[in-house]
Amino acid sequence: MFELQNSKASMVQAATALVLLFAFALASPMCAFGGDKNKKNAANSQSQTRKVIDYSYIVWPNPPAIPRIRYVNWYASDKQKRSLEGNVQKKSKWMDRLAGTQTQEEAFTLPFSLIQPNGLAVDTKGRIYTADQKVGAIFIFDPETKDVELMKHGAQGNFTHIIGLAMDDNDRLFVSDPILKHVLVFNAQHKAEDVITNGMVHPAEMAIDTKNRLLYVSDVDLDQVLVFDADSFKLLRKIGTTGHKHELTTPGDFAKPTGVAVDEDGNLYVCDTLNNRIQVFDADGVFIQAYGKNGDAPPNFARPKGVAIDSDGHIWVADGVQDRVQVFNKDWQLLITFGGHGLLPGQFSGLVNIASDNKRNRIITSEIFPGRVQEFRYITDAEADKLSKEREAQRTSNAAQKKDAAPATASTANAAGQTTAPPPK
Repeated sequence: MFELQNSKASMVQAATALVLLFAFALASPMCAFGGDKNKKNAANSQSQTRKVIDYSYIVWPNPPAIPRIRYVNWYASDKQKRSLEGNVQKKSKWMDRLAGTQTQEEAFTLPFSLIQPNGLAVDTKGRIYTADQKVGAIFIFDPETKDVELMKHGAQGNFTHIIGLAMDDNDRLFVSDPILKHVLVFNAQHKAEDVITNGMVHPAEMAIDTKNRLLYVSDVDLDQVLVFDADSFKLLRKIGTTGHKHELTTPGDFAKPTGVAVDEDGNLYVCDTLNNRIQVFDADGVFIQAYGKNGDAPPNFARPKGVAIDSDGHIWVADGVQDRVQVFNKDWQLLITFGGHGLLPGQFSGLVNIASDNKRNRIITSEIFPGRVQEFRYITDAEADKLSKEREAQRTSNAAQKKDAAPATASTANAAGQTTAPPPK
């Protein structure tokens, strides 16, 4: 009887265990699904409440030194704006895409992104222009609204291999196309109004002297810089000697000149790329000086491709091989360097150009491997001097407060000592 009861009890326990196991098996997928759903909801909630990265803490040189360069932002496509607004593209079924019945949210809007940006320019509104030779379009980024516009091939102009950009004080845009061997001129409404072809073989980068009304165009095949009247587009002169297959190293001659810039005095700065130097000429084309030699470490150059002059007259040089920006004063003393290979803010990968917006004290760079434009804020000499004086005043105030607090602390200690000291015997 005892054995029978034990057998019945064992059977009951086994049946109970099977029922519990079956119930757990049924519940487990639901629990797992519920967990995944909660995770997805949490992830969606986190993505919706994600904050924009604060780039203002990225400065050069590093604290506690007075900052002279502050990172602002980067630009690549319209995706950045849509991500910040929380607009995530929904996936549509392949049958809906085939039939064209997907909703507006499912349809991909503004399907463009930078691939190989090069030339840079800034208009009077502060919008940043960059020419992308692979896309065959000019991207226009608005730093305030994050809107992106395009000047497209076949719409605003005929683009084959656009490289260089330049903007005058009336927002006329100059666009170089070395395949077509010309420079297109667009008015402020982005309508083509003229074309410059005289003397060009492979026009590359450009710069405009708004005071002397001169347009400079570097030609990498001719090893020359062509000088045009910025209004009549008449060819005035050529700087450098052509016909030597990029082998000349004499002062005033070039081996594949690329980036060009003009300072406040009308002096022209030219990236003599294969000679790893920057050459300087006056507004009449007379050679002034050359600076630089080949080398990996600052202040040397390894294929300089872009040059810009800030509002204080400092010279910014973009080094293509080292992916580095070096900043010099007018006497070619190295002030600071930043960059290096990488994709982080302030790093570069395939650095090809640099431009200055002296009205807003901004520095703009372009790089081809990530297809990216980066924006920096230059802290001027006057601003840095003001920050230095404020810091010195704060130090003086802190020292005075500590000095005033010292006697009070000593008096308190003495008073405490007098009250606690035992009476004399």
